[in-house]
Amino acid sequence: MTSLFAIVDCNNFYASCERVFNPALNSRPVVVLSNNDGCIIALSNEAKALGVKMGTPYFQARPQLEEYGVAVFSSNYELYGDMSRRVVETLQQFTPNLEVYSIDESFLDLGDFYKVDLQEYARTIKETVKQWTGIPVAVGVATTKTLAKVANRISKKSAKANGVLVLTDERHIEAALKRTEVGDVWGIGRRYANKLAGLGIHTAWDLRNVTDAFAKKHLTVVGLRTVKELRGESCMELEHMPPAKQNICTSRSFGKTLTELTELEDALATHTIRCATKLRKQKSCAGVITVFLMTNRFTEQHYYYSRTVKLDSPTNSELELLRHATKALKQMYRPSLQYKKAGVIVSDIVPANQVQLSLLTSHNTDRDNKLMQTLDSLREKYGNKFVKYGVQGSNEAIKKWELNRDHISACYTTDITGLLKVS
Repeated sequence: MTSLFAIVDCNNFYASCERVFNPALNSRPVVVLSNNDGCIIALSNEAKALGVKMGTPYFQARPQLEEYGVAVFSSNYELYGDMSRRVVETLQQFTPNLEVYSIDESFLDLGDFYKVDLQEYARTIKETVKQWTGIPVAVGVATTKTLAKVANRISKKSAKANGVLVLTDERHIEAALKRTEVGDVWGIGRRYANKLAGLGIHTAWDLRNVTDAFAKKHLTVVGLRTVKELRGESCMELEHMPPAKQNICTSRSFGKTLTELTELEDALATHTIRCATKLRKQKSCAGVITVFLMTNRFTEQHYYYSRTVKLDSPTNSELELLRHATKALKQMYRPSLQYKKAGVIVSDIVPANQVQLSLLTSHNTDRDNKLMQTLDSLREKYGNKFVKYGVQGSNEAIKKWELNRDHISACYTTDITGLLKVS
């Protein structure tokens, strides 16, 4: 079967998610801020046209944003994650073979569709995603993943392509590679781009035409694979299931410094539950849990404390992980300090179906498994805030340590209180 890939990339994804539920933003510049409203991490095209730069601290950009009436939003990862899921579900209507590459990108295997009108098929994908989810996307199609990325990038910049570009004709491939700087090739990066420029390699076309020996010497085996992909030789298959993570970390800087043990217990419990949820999602269990606390690293007295606990048996039970996390926290806590960040790391991860119980295991694993399934079902249906443990405290208590998100939008698709009202 001939290899053929499409990559579907959501345009300015975070900003687009905000626009779906607020049409008044459609022609207005939009920016999205990082955790604690620290810096700009996403921009609409209108914001880019104003000269707003990615990574600029919010306090520096604020005067310019206010001057031009830019709409500012705090990161709403619950909304973005759910909208990403909806986009993926839409893409699954077009092929059973799909790889979710990131929150806003997916590869599709179109090998079985080589004899159809690819331009028309790609255009249908683009229009359907927009119609079903409200998210604008660009589609690039080619015989390798790397060439598909090139096609996708050009489709966004070319008025003629208008968000869809199929690169299967050799003449079109040559033209596309000649207009693509080597640093913009998927997997090359700035360091290799500078190195290649010093060797006279400036475009993707230049890179395609180097010898295998040259590529292996200067770019390693991984770079050689990229060169072959640029020549049309498929070296990267779809990853239908991403490899399970070997460790999972959940941490956040607090909106303000914390001193009380109960406040730290509240925050740490939330992080522990998120780690446990991620473990269950990838059908894994962890044999080790590490808890850490940090004071403000920009002060003279900067402290970092951590405790690592080896569990009797690997688990993904929130009850068991919470018990160990709370105990470790109490061992580390110093009442005289002002804490700025806390986190949980779970490691020694194994598949859940390969866990061997220890004779020392004190908790009822069957009971815990059934309870976790029930909790996951309730949270999926009603949202993460529907069911909480007592140690997590009230909503008012949570506000004391939550991230600063002064510009947060509603969770329109996952929280019943965020549903739009039509009058």
